[in-house]
Amino acid sequence: MSLKARLTEDMKDAMRAKDKDRLATIRLILAALKQREVDERIELDDTQVLAVLDKMLKQRRESIAQFESAGRTDLAEKEAAEAAIIQTYLPAALSPAELDALIDATITATGAAGVRDMGKVMAAIKAQAQGRADMSEVSARIRTRLGG
Repeated sequence: MSLKARLTEDMKDAMRAKDKDRLATIRLILAALKQREVDERIELDDTQVLAVLDKMLKQRRESIAQFESAGRTDLAEKEAAEAAIIQTYLPAALSPAELDALIDATITATGAAGVRDMGKVMAAIKAQAQGRADMSEVSARIRTRLGG
């Protein structure tokens, strides 16, 4: 079952269970997916759906930080609840050891020698780590490995 089909089924289940928060979040996800499909005139596959979910999760994390710094814990809690629901559709996160091994293997495979090769390494890792790791953290780790 594709990720989009799973989201649609979960939306129906949330309607039946009258779970308003989960239903609202799944509708937000489906709306974002539909918007991207309409904008780009394509049918999204699972990797593209994961990219949209990853972007939505990143937005929620940034919003939580801003709301907490402004003292709006009520809004921060709402965003955290949405982030938790979005997280359930992403694959399991990579452990730091797995991430380091992936970075080392990719650096070796691409033949990267310095910081100027960082784009090559990021492009290669992005396909494997999308939705499983915070790409800003991946970028920082690659930069330290390449001597930046």
